[in-house]
Amino acid sequence: MTPPSPSELRNTLGANLRELAKSTESVSALCRDLGINRTQFNRYLSGESFPRPDVLFRICQYFNVDARIILEPLSDIGPGAQSLLNHPEIREFLARSVPTLDETQFPSGFYQFVRKSFLHDESYVRGLIYVYRKDDAVFLRGLEAKEAMKEQGLPADSRTREFRGLLLAAEGGVAALASRRNSLSVSFNFLARIPSFENNFWVGYTVRTVRESMTGSRAARLVYEHLGHDGAKARAAARQSGFCSASDLVPYQRTQLRGDEPFY
Repeated sequence: MTPPSPSELRNTLGANLRELAKSTESVSALCRDLGINRTQFNRYLSGESFPRPDVLFRICQYFNVDARIILEPLSDIGPGAQSLLNHPEIREFLARSVPTLDETQFPSGFYQFVRKSFLHDESYVRGLIYVYRKDDAVFLRGLEAKEAMKEQGLPADSRTREFRGLLLAAEGGVAALASRRNSLSVSFNFLARIPSFENNFWVGYTVRTVRESMTGSRAARLVYEHLGHDGAKARAAARQSGFCSASDLVPYQRTQLRGDEPFY
């Protein structure tokens, strides 16, 4: 394979920068944000000049792309080059929350969660999720309880029960947005770490996006326990998944969930 010539690299970068700049307020504002002289940036756009490594790094960081923008057209790099969270309308508000959630704040691995049931006031729901990192973002995945699916008249196969979500760093804790396929049963979670002997508990709340109902709640307190990558603990938690009563919970979970107190 013949390596690209310097002029080809400049032209590829220029074409990609012109495409990326379309999503910004203006080229002048973009140059101010990047700390780049407007005249010099125009030379990058036209393919007349190539940025220094430190300037290229700033450009890649700003647009959430990698150095492939000097080698390939944006259309060939893939959809990850310009994620929705990095859209200029919300970049300063949401995009920086994704890569800043590190392992010390919310480690990868299995978690058991417990919350009060949305369907039955006297019942609780236990479940298992897996948190993992990919492409500088933090994701979660898990399965809805079979009993909950059946009570709603929904199939209880694994594909239908599966939900996935995105975790973000938030003031004082961690936020998560999760959904089943096709945006069914969307929920929002907020969790804050609670000091404990093993420092492995997070407490917060979950809210589901449904209409107000006289027979069910839309928000509930939530407890996460980090199990790490211990397969035995994860399998034990998976066997416990589903509806349970307050007496089935460990004292710490009952204390944090405060089932006899209304949630505000």
